[in-house]
Amino acid sequence: MGATAGTHQSYEARAYIAGRFEDPTGDWIPVLEKSTGIPFARYTDSSAEQVDRAVRAAKDAQPAWADTSATERSHLLRAFAAELERRHDELIELIIRETGGTSEKAEEELGQSINQLLNSATQVTENAGAILPPYKEGKISLSRSVPLGVIGLIVPWNYPMSLAMRALAPGLAYGNAVVLKPAELTPIAGGQILAEAAHAAGFPAGVFAVVPGDGPTTGRTLSEHPDLDLIHFTGSYEVGHQIANFAARSFRAVATELGGDNAFVVLDDADLDQAASAAVWSALWYQGQTCITAGRHIVMRSVADAFTDAVVARVEKLTVGNPLTEAVNLGPIISEVQRDRFHTGLVLPSIDAGAKVAIGGSYDQLFYQPTVLTGVTPEMPIFTEEIFGPVMPITIVETEAEALELVNRHRTLMNSVFTGDQMRGLAFAQRVKSNEVHVNDGYARHGGEGQLDGYTHRQWIGIQTTPTRYPAWAEASPEG
Repeated sequence: MGATAGTHQSYEARAYIAGRFEDPTGDWIPVLEKSTGIPFARYTDSSAEQVDRAVRAAKDAQPAWADTSATERSHLLRAFAAELERRHDELIELIIRETGGTSEKAEEELGQSINQLLNSATQVTENAGAILPPYKEGKISLSRSVPLGVIGLIVPWNYPMSLAMRALAPGLAYGNAVVLKPAELTPIAGGQILAEAAHAAGFPAGVFAVVPGDGPTTGRTLSEHPDLDLIHFTGSYEVGHQIANFAARSFRAVATELGGDNAFVVLDDADLDQAASAAVWSALWYQGQTCITAGRHIVMRSVADAFTDAVVARVEKLTVGNPLTEAVNLGPIISEVQRDRFHTGLVLPSIDAGAKVAIGGSYDQLFYQPTVLTGVTPEMPIFTEEIFGPVMPITIVETEAEALELVNRHRTLMNSVFTGDQMRGLAFAQRVKSNEVHVNDGYARHGGEGQLDGYTHRQWIGIQTTPTRYPAWAEASPEG
């Protein structure tokens, strides 16, 4: 079902249910190579009936999977990773074609996916709970981790394989069954390949399912299925809000990672060479199409001109093109819809409102030139909305307090602050209302801890090892 590296053969993404790949129930839908616009793959729109069967098969298979030893689950995860590694060259080419990322981005994504499988394979054999201090004599208190059950997993198009694996690997490792819906723009790397690798690795039928399809039918049916124990969603705030609202009404557990208008702050004592390099990387990596991209660059006035010059000098050296055939720094935008959303909807209105183009601001089809905008004010749409494109808006502030206020004005996921004083940076970071803040660094990611708690729940077991005496009224005989 997969292509051989360098052959440019087509792929087909089918529903994978109960250990079988199914024929399509409707028309095939093309998947475009992002640099050329040429169809190179196709996928089937999974029906509501297929989603229901996938979830029911997962529910039936999950108890036996949970009873499978941690050693065996670890072995299968390692076999899963080996299948991806075996197809390395093919998958690098696939990820470039399907996502429009560079070879560096493809290597990162595939490497993250393999490492996540190997990490989960190790972690599942290390900890299954805890022995707690006894609360009475002769009592053994145990806390064990129990799988949640069936996880519904909906992943985005920007890192389709690694973002799927971030939940898929620990979810399977800790005894859950998983039903995955990949994004419509990337159903091969984000779905079909994972199903093929898991199938080849020998996972039991039903433990892992893939249902490619659209959001309104396939995605909604999965997210609202009554037999899910957790719905895990990564994507837009709007869709995540809908899923969370439904989960709350149905008392369903939900885990979401949503986008945010992330800030990159440059204080007046920052190392500008370091800050400019980090800013360009944080804003333009994978054409700015990540949830942790630096979207708002907030710079104190005394260093704003020097910072802008340093950024522009770096941006003007960047090349844009087809990463499959050229040595380029940036590839294409994922789709015309995405390009028009940020260019027509954010860049042009901001220019009309007074922002200036320092460099870039133009495109040829999906190849968008990296862009730096100056004179951006907090009321402009390029400041107030998540961009998800290769655009760096620079906003000048007078004071550190003003910078902090602007950072906290919008919902964020990850922020950075650059300063020559690490303690000043720490103090600033502690006042930022965000789950992740970096001082003198950008575009980083923590991980590893919390997987056990994220994909299991705790069960307390008390074992009384010695006879115990209860109050007299409990021990009195009926005759007494």
